[in-house]
Order: sequence, then C-alpha cells, then structure tokens
Amino acid sequence: MTDDANKMWGGRFAAGPDAIMEAINASIGFDQRLARQDIEGSRAHAAMLATKGIITDNDASAIREGLLTVLSEIETGTFRFQTALEDIHMNVEARLTELIGEPAGRLHTARSRNDQVAVDFRLWVRDQCDAAHAAIVALQRALLGQAETGADWVMPGFTHLQTAQPVTWGHHMMAYVEMLGRDAGRFADARARMNESPLGAAALAGTSFPIDRDATAKALGFDRPMANSLDAVADRDFALEFLSAASITAMHLSRFAEELVIWSSAQFRFVTMSDRFSTGSSIMPQKKNPDAAELVRAKIGRILGATMGLFTVMKGLPLTYSKDMQEDKEQVFDAADSLMLALAAMEGMVRDMSADPDALRAAAASGFSTATDLADWLVREAGLPFREAHHVTGRLVAMAEAEGVDLPDLGLDQMKTAHQAITSGVFDVLGVDNSVRSRTSYGGTSPEQVRVQIARWKERLA
Repeated sequence: MTDDANKMWGGRFAAGPDAIMEAINASIGFDQRLARQDIEGSRAHAAMLATKGIITDNDASAIREGLLTVLSEIETGTFRFQTALEDIHMNVEARLTELIGEPAGRLHTARSRNDQVAVDFRLWVRDQCDAAHAAIVALQRALLGQAETGADWVMPGFTHLQTAQPVTWGHHMMAYVEMLGRDAGRFADARARMNESPLGAAALAGTSFPIDRDATAKALGFDRPMANSLDAVADRDFALEFLSAASITAMHLSRFAEELVIWSSAQFRFVTMSDRFSTGSSIMPQKKNPDAAELVRAKIGRILGATMGLFTVMKGLPLTYSKDMQEDKEQVFDAADSLMLALAAMEGMVRDMSADPDALRAAAASGFSTATDLADWLVREAGLPFREAHHVTGRLVAMAEAEGVDLPDLGLDQMKTAHQAITSGVFDVLGVDNSVRSRTSYGGTSPEQVRVQIARWKERLA
C-alpha cells in the first residue's frame, strides 16, 4: 500500500489492506473509461464551489485548468493509472495534487465518491444512449435503401418458417425499420428519464455547504437535480433501462441475423452477402460463411447476460451505497460495446448485401402461397362464408399437391369439382403479383403501401 493511498483514505487506518483486498477492491482497471465524465463533473463542481464562495476563484481556476491537463494526459496515453489508488476518482485527484498542490484538496468539498461515481456513470450511459440511437438510425437508413430498391419484388412471407403468403422484399425490410424505430424510442425514453443529476447528494444525506445543485445540473446538461439524496446515490435504474433497451435491440438484430444466415444458404439463395462481411473455410474452398451475421446473432447472449447480471447485483441491496455497486460497470461497458459493434456490422451487411429477385419470386410462387387469395375470392365473388371458403380452398390445395402442380396450374373444370361457383375470374387473384398488389390495407404488403411507409420514415429520419 502506497503512502499516496493512505493519504487518500485519511487517518482512520493505521495499516494498508492485504494485496488480495487491494485487488478485489480496485476498479481502476475498468472505470478509467469514466475519465472524461469524471473530469467534466469535477470541473462543474469546482466552478459551482467558487460561485458560492465555498472555495476561492483562484483555487477553482487552478483546479479546472489542472483537470484539463490530467484529461490531456489520459487521452494521449501518458497518464499512469495506479491500482493502489483504487478508482478513476482517486487517480485523477492524486495526479491533480501533483500538478497544482494544495488547491486540489479543496475539490472534494461538499461531495463524496458516492455521488461522484453516480454522476460519472450516468453521464457515460447517457452518451451511450445517444450513440445507440444514432447507430440505429444509420441501420434504418440502410434498410430503407433496400426497401426502396425492392419495393415490388415478390418473396414468400413465412409463418412457422413455412410459406404463408406472398409479400414484397420492401415490406420485409420495413418490418425491421419499424422494430428499430421502437428501439430508438426506448433509448430516447431512457435518456430522458436518466437526465437528472445526482451530484450534490454527497455520501447519502446531502451536505451542509450552501451548494447550488441546479447550477451543476445545468452545467452538465441535466434537466434538474435528483430530488432525493438517498435515491441519487443508490439508483442504477438508468443503467438497467439502458441494458433493457439494448437487450431488446440485440434481440431484433439477432432475429434479422438469423434470416440472413438462412437466406444466404445454398438452399435459399435469397441474398448474397458481400465478401467484406463473410469468411471462408480453412478446409472447404467453396465455403462463404455469413460469420458477421452469426456473431451478431450471438451478441444477445452477452447483452442479455449483462442485463440479468446487473439485476442480480441490485436486487438485494439496502439503501444507499454498497460496494456491490462497483460491479455495475464492467457488464454495462461490455454490453454497450457489443451492441455498437452489432449495429455497425448489421448496417454494413444490409448496405452491401444484394437480393436475388428471381430466386425470391420463384420461392414466393411455390408452396400454395396464394391459397388465402383464393379463399378471399370465394368470399368476395362467390358469396361463401369464409369458413366454407377455407374448406373449399383446402380441397383444391390437396388436389394440386396430389398432381404436383401449384394452384394457378389447375384447370377451371378441376376447380369446379371443389365448388361450382368458381369461375375463370379466380385466375386473376392466383398470381403472386396480383396477390401482393391486392394487399392495399394500411400497413399491407402492396408496393403502393410499402412506398407510403418508406416516404413516412424518410421524412421522420430527415
């Protein structure tokens, strides 16, 4: 244990901790990522202390300039982090003391590491919400490009991974634009809720110094100070909300990644992934593996794991601060990194991939995908109740399947054996193009509706 560390702790302890205690207690190995936020918060705090006459203007000026020097050293890689000083707060303060001497000791007036780490972490997570939101918008724009290109390309729509009804490529791409729009909204909502400042709550009970919490909140871009000092130091809801939003986003990315893996297979050939986001095999020269998609698919495991990990850390803690809360950051850092990488990889894959309209159309025309159109025609043109129309259509599907043909390939006489009300007009609805064009209800798959939704989202994201 160094003399510097003893000085930071104060006079309560006569001896330093065991090396194992030092190792488990230190967080500088990961919380150095909070350096910029820590220095930003300290500069705001020093300015406020001077404004309120708690420290002198000269001391505040020395502190604020010294902190900029420390930040420069950290950003250029010349700063020497010390495990014995435990965390980013003590490391920064110790270096500040070396630089400016006695005034550095006045910086910690009217605050605690409890509210200091709470504000640092909140600022960091707030920045990550902004970064995730921007990355989601970039991915949405890539999807809009795909949707616009293939607004009228026909492909199979699936339920249970079985051919269901024809849809358009553009419609499928726009489904993910909608999902990601909700994801972006969750990050925006979380950011708005977390935008309150814990600085000034001190250890847990506030302070007797005449501080101005509104001033520091404003300086740090918060809407207001948190209203309860106990809650201010004990709360990690903001991190849990970020992780929850990240988990839902990662789940959406994983679902799309799964489709890309399937679609790029030799059995489907719906899309070709670019070489930039594929790899080969060490033994099979013909292979082109969608590894980027597979890794995006896997990221949900890490991100959801981090979410459950932090919930588990927090679930049994009494108010206010416990050292358990030191375990809140590594998993959030890892989840944020994983999410940003997954979003960037997915954006790249979507921008680079090329769909095969012919393969999409061929698949859409198979599997009796226009059976529902036939049933709808029987209701609309022949006046059958839908349940009866469903049974008639089922008999026609069985007939076509037995002959090894699709519904449009059955003759009119064959169809009439299922129901005499069927006329030649039925063939107008059995083609896949006719099918998708007919789905003109709001949010439907018709190219007309797809283009309406593309225009709406382009305006929204402008």
